Amino acid sequence: MNRLQYEKSPYLLQHKNNPVDWYPWGDEAFEKAKKENKPVFLSIGYSTCHWCHVFERESFEDEQVAELLNKHFVSIKVDREERPDIDAIYMKVCQRMTGHGGWPLSIFMTPEQIPFYAGIYFPKESKYGLPGFKDVIRHLSDTYHNDPGQIEEVTASVQKSLNQVIFKKGKERTSKEVTHQAFHELGKTFDTIYGGFEGAPKFPQPHNLMFLMRYYHQTGKTLAKQMVEKTLNAMAKGGLYDHIGFGFTRYSTDEEWLVPHFEKMLYDQALLLIAYTEAFQLTGNESYKSISEQIIEFVSKEMTSTEGAFYSAIDADSEGKEGMYYIWGRREIYEFLGEELADLYTETYNITTEGNFHGKNIPNLIKTDMGQVAKDYNLSQEHLNEKLEQARQKLLAKREERVYPHLDDKTLTSWNAMMIAALAKAGQVFRNEDYINMAEKAIQFVEEKLILDGRVMARYREGDVKFKGYLDDYAYLIWAYLELYDTTFEIKYLKQAKKLADDLIHLFWDQEHGGFYFSGSDSEQLIANEKDVHDGATPSGNSVATVVLSRLASLTGESKYADCVEDQYRVFYPALSRIPQGSTFFLNSLMMTEFPSKEVVAISPTNDETYKQLMEFKANQFLPQITWHVTQSNENIADLAYFIEGYRSMDDQTTIYVCENFACQKPTIDVSEAIRHLKT
Repeated sequence: MNRLQYEKSPYLLQHKNNPVDWYPWGDEAFEKAKKENKPVFLSIGYSTCHWCHVFERESFEDEQVAELLNKHFVSIKVDREERPDIDAIYMKVCQRMTGHGGWPLSIFMTPEQIPFYAGIYFPKESKYGLPGFKDVIRHLSDTYHNDPGQIEEVTASVQKSLNQVIFKKGKERTSKEVTHQAFHELGKTFDTIYGGFEGAPKFPQPHNLMFLMRYYHQTGKTLAKQMVEKTLNAMAKGGLYDHIGFGFTRYSTDEEWLVPHFEKMLYDQALLLIAYTEAFQLTGNESYKSISEQIIEFVSKEMTSTEGAFYSAIDADSEGKEGMYYIWGRREIYEFLGEELADLYTETYNITTEGNFHGKNIPNLIKTDMGQVAKDYNLSQEHLNEKLEQARQKLLAKREERVYPHLDDKTLTSWNAMMIAALAKAGQVFRNEDYINMAEKAIQFVEEKLILDGRVMARYREGDVKFKGYLDDYAYLIWAYLELYDTTFEIKYLKQAKKLADDLIHLFWDQEHGGFYFSGSDSEQLIANEKDVHDGATPSGNSVATVVLSRLASLTGESKYADCVEDQYRVFYPALSRIPQGSTFFLNSLMMTEFPSKEVVAISPTNDETYKQLMEFKANQFLPQITWHVTQSNENIADLAYFIEGYRSMDDQTTIYVCENFACQKPTIDVSEAIRHLKT
């Protein structure tokens, strides 16, 4: 075994038996490179990455390739999910050098950590129009030792590029106009036939849908709502969704959401749960509630530890083949279900003899008309659903006999925080205490295991806590606490959100130019500290930080949070005005601060009928522009929100204050009157 045997990362442990003399990231590797005058090969990936597995099988397990690497380079393995700070820097270098990026990420650099060549997957021998990995190793080693001038020229250019201050506070300020611009740009790339944005491969991008729902709510533009519904409906019908075990896969390889990349990521479950839950609030469509409940069922069953924390991901591959766990032969289904039930299932879920994926089938509802199926089989819709559920459970039981894909069981703070936020919201909207309990159990785990001496940490696995938390960990954790507060109105959650926000500003704020750095001021100093606003598979840390600070400014009345948000509007003006659709989550902050918003304070000493009706209204309505405080007494919360100090209940009844544009309506104990104000 190589040195990776001592690590806790599932990804690094996958490579512990490689003949490559792998090092984890650290001083030992770089000191060896300097001492032996060797360049460094940095390989970045994650444990459920299909092409990472291919690269390993072809090259890193190959004795000949390993001999070349060991002779000419010092090789370092990094788990991008544990060290997103390292990944962010070198991914940006790769994108600038090659015009594209992805994983596995391959960086060739000096012992001083400065890259001189970058790429992603390399085949062992030249093919697919790509240079062979063995040739790359030989060529780059030769260049490093025999043409130092070229290496110096490239590394100097890289350093100059990394040292440029791209985002800094200027005179121009982002306005609500960019929300209109983002809406129009999303409309241009919207797939009117299959939903989603741009062509294949198609990613869910739930943050785009969250933005569009808010945009529709504020502007009444029906196209925004239609784009959301079309996309949510199409994703839930396609192979992107696991119709047997539930949960969403990472992306679709085609435009109609049929053939997925089969890995399941925790962050996709969390963000899509929020999107479907909010869509249910917005539309009342019961199918969105069903999908939301099924996502939670899947996460609870397959991605939750006994301690209540959430695992990171489930691999696409099993038995060395992509999707093997999830696909079905038509004959198989008849063997397991019997002819009558199999006839119904195969017609409903488009199961054919020729299949839709390497001769096998990915169950899907893309071409299915449930009403027609019920008619064809002379069934009521209720009876049809019962039969399909019976078939699903039988197939699920049979599927569970197969070799299960690799589970990445590490706990990441940021991804857990997303899931906590999603569960809290779902618990509130669907009035389900079990979901709230799941969220509270997970936040308790984070507090006990992932916050050390007040410092949020990034990763937990098998008792090992490692890596000082990044911007995403803090921003998403604040979001989780705010959703828990909005659901339970427990003061402790608002208090913790406020403390973390103060730590966020202290650790990550760029005092000179504004904006939040990716790594804290107390973290390892790398060759750069990224500051970005563009959303990827998940909303960027700066986007989430801006939104949660906007919410905290409204909840607490503290100007320092509003000042930070105002600075963010200036710092990221160039990016937001140029490509607003690339940062849609950030724009949710503008929807709160630049469009009409309201604040509600309800003092409810006895949780009477008025309180119950108000909470029912809150759960059933999509009201993202309203900030809520509900408390038994103003004294409970005045320390955190000073403006509540003068608010009192009338005659020991639930008393509701509705405020807008820095002015409040007369307090009322009439819930219908309060709701009328909230709806206008």
